[in-house]
Amino acid sequence: MRVVIAPDSFKGTLSAPGAAAALSAGWRAVRPDDDVVAVPMADGGEGTLEALAAAVSASTAVPVRVPGPVGDPVDAVLLRLPDGRAVVELAATSGITLLPALQPRTAHTRGFGAAIRRALDDGATGLLLAIGGSASTDGGVGVLRALGAHFLDAEGADVPDGAAGLLRLAQVDLAGLVPTPPSGVLVLTDVVNPLLGPDGAAAVYGPQKGASTEDVPVLEAGLARLAALLPADPAAPGAGAAGGTGFGLLAWGAVLVPGAPAVAAAAGLPDALAGADLVVTGEGRFDCQSRSGKVPEAVRGLAEAAGVAAALVAGSIDASPDGYRYAVSLTELVGREASFADPAAALRRAGAHLAAVLP
Repeated sequence: MRVVIAPDSFKGTLSAPGAAAALSAGWRAVRPDDDVVAVPMADGGEGTLEALAAAVSASTAVPVRVPGPVGDPVDAVLLRLPDGRAVVELAATSGITLLPALQPRTAHTRGFGAAIRRALDDGATGLLLAIGGSASTDGGVGVLRALGAHFLDAEGADVPDGAAGLLRLAQVDLAGLVPTPPSGVLVLTDVVNPLLGPDGAAAVYGPQKGASTEDVPVLEAGLARLAALLPADPAAPGAGAAGGTGFGLLAWGAVLVPGAPAVAAAAGLPDALAGADLVVTGEGRFDCQSRSGKVPEAVRGLAEAAGVAAALVAGSIDASPDGYRYAVSLTELVGREASFADPAAALRRAGAHLAAVLP
């Protein structure tokens, strides 16, 4: 039997490669002669680069040092894929977890842009940009600055980094912006929010980045000034992703795409499913939102197209797992406390359980 193990991370407990390894070990403990292939997955947020590094054996991690979300240097990596493209993750360069304290008005994405520039300077033929986990609401201005754009006030001086600097924005100079690479730029996100308005970057995501009720109108006003000057559609689905970074990247010429299917393609999941009998996918919590572009549904859709049965493993299952041949809740299998205390052991148990009950 050929089994493909393709889970997302179990947020806060185990990475996607760790989850895939645990499920695979559990399965092999019961059926050691089966062909078990691990393809860790992600949806374009934090952990995307780690998942692809594990799934694509010929990939190469490249260390980079870039300005963090408030300017302090951070050490990160970008990933070179064997097809010539590079993967850059915003969370690792300009992410909210890099801040000791949230700074909604001054945090920026300059480091993310610096890592992208390094990938281009190293000859990347295309880019996969994972933009989840942002610390800022700067509309992608930091990224574009690192790529050669200038954002100026009425006197022609550079405006400060961060959302607050956008309030002084009067003109944009894109003449020095580096071109996109020949194979293009895919921005991976499962967010469909526009840049502005009640469903936009400031209103919906600003509070998650520390914005108070007084801050949100300030962030919105700055983004509105930016929207009037950059050649992109602020109403485009996903323009509000990562504090408006989606909008800035659209102005560069990037294309916003659903994250999980793009990661699956880059990881080689469609090829891995060819001839498989079963795919096992999962995430920390399977709920109604999981049906909207999350990893398990992306994997199940690819499996269905390939004529492969799918099984689901999740920490908890809070929505109907229609379409999965079998579903395992770790909470029901080992108990909530045990699943959090040792998630790898719980997933090994789940892998063994599936191997025992599925023909």
